[in-house]
This record gives sequence, C-alpha cells and structure tokens, in this order.
Amino acid sequence: MYFDTHTHLDDARFNADRTEIINKIYASGVTLAVNIGADMKSSRAGVLLAKEHPYIYAAVGIHPHDVENLTEQDMAELSLLAKEPKVVAIGEIGLDYYQNDVPRDMQKKWFRRQIELARALNLPYIVHDRDAHGDTMAVIQEVGYFRGVMHCFSGSVEMMQELVSLGFYISFAGPVTFKNGKKAKEVAACVPMERLLIETDSPYLTPEPYRGERNDSSMVRYVAKEIAELKNMKEEEVARITMENGRRFFAI
Repeated sequence: MYFDTHTHLDDARFNADRTEIINKIYASGVTLAVNIGADMKSSRAGVLLAKEHPYIYAAVGIHPHDVENLTEQDMAELSLLAKEPKVVAIGEIGLDYYQNDVPRDMQKKWFRRQIELARALNLPYIVHDRDAHGDTMAVIQEVGYFRGVMHCFSGSVEMMQELVSLGFYISFAGPVTFKNGKKAKEVAACVPMERLLIETDSPYLTPEPYRGERNDSSMVRYVAKEIAELKNMKEEEVARITMENGRRFFAI
C-alpha cells in the first residue's frame, strides 16, 4: 500500500482518461493520494476530486508562478476551501527563481501569507522551492510556523538537517531515481525515516524507467524502490513507513 503525497490529477494531461487513471492508480496499490492545488482553478478542482473519490484528499494553495494576480478575495476563498472536510493542507506554496518571471518580493509576500493562513487554520503546508533555498528558509523562519513538507526536495544534506530539526518532513519524487540525481540520492540516504515522504508530482517528473512518459500516482512505487535501495531496506517497509508518515503529517 502506497501513499502518493503530491499529485496533480486535475491537470489537463489527464482530461482524456482521468477516471480510468484514478481507478488504475487505486488498483495498483496506491490507497491514499493528495491532489495539490497550484492556482484557484486547480484548488477548486482538487476539492471536487476528493469529494468524488474516497482515497483522494486535497491541498489548496497558489504556486509561486501564479501569485502575480492573487487577490485578497482569492485568499478568502482559499480559506473557505481549506475548511472542506477532505482538505488536509495548504499548498503548493513557496518560491521559484528558476524562470524568474514573477517578482521575488511578490513571491515572498504571498508565500508568507499562505504559511500564515496554514497556521491560522491549524493545517500543514507544502513547500515548492526551486533555486531559492536561502529565501525559502528565511521566510519560513520569519513566520515561525514549521508544520511543513519540502516537496521534491532539491537542497543539500545540511539544509535537510536544518529543516528536520525545525520539524519539517522531506519528500522525494522521480528525480531521486534519475541516473544524474546524485544529490537527491545523497540526501534521501540521510533523511530520518520518520520524516520521509514519497510522491510523484504527476503528471510531471516521471521516474525511471519511464522517464519522458506521462507520470501518474501508480509510479510512486519506483520512488519507494529507489529509497529502499539507498537505505538498504525492503520496498514494502519503505511503503509502510511513508504511509504512516503521510497519514500523521496530513492527519488522515
């Protein structure tokens, strides 16, 4: 039994066969999944998917690429959506300096505001951090609410250790399986098992041996398999522990 803690089943790439994929995922042994919001539309869609499918839960939030047009009215709606029974987190939120299209001050403002929303609602939050490690840590420490997970972690062992000391969970996706994913493998080998989560970020970041194809939550087993090899454990044990961790983190 696997828990995909980060997927985007509302994505347009699933429009042609979403129901079939959702059924396939459950049949594959993935018995829990969290659909992650990236903007207002996907946050609403995730709530609907969670209502329709017993094994799917939802997170609502605005990705840093989409905060430029975020309004106070949107924040009020997010707060209402977050009170739906199967919404278990705020996310994904954070900073992304890779493309650098959205002004950094604006990204930091809304990252801060959404962490504060998570704290006000007593919910965990899901952090997207791409090429912004220093500012991501600065905002988190400034707000001082540490009930978070670093999604698809790409930082160093030292950053991971600092986050874990604050109370964070660390999540890995397909890149940990890549042949050139040396840094992710190094960090995954060091993360305490009680703070480790697995995910797909589907339809993105497809793991080996299917890299380049459309990803879906059934492929989370390849992330578990890689981590098991890195930690000299059985895959079934990694699946069991990350299931327990995910249920604890999201209070499911």
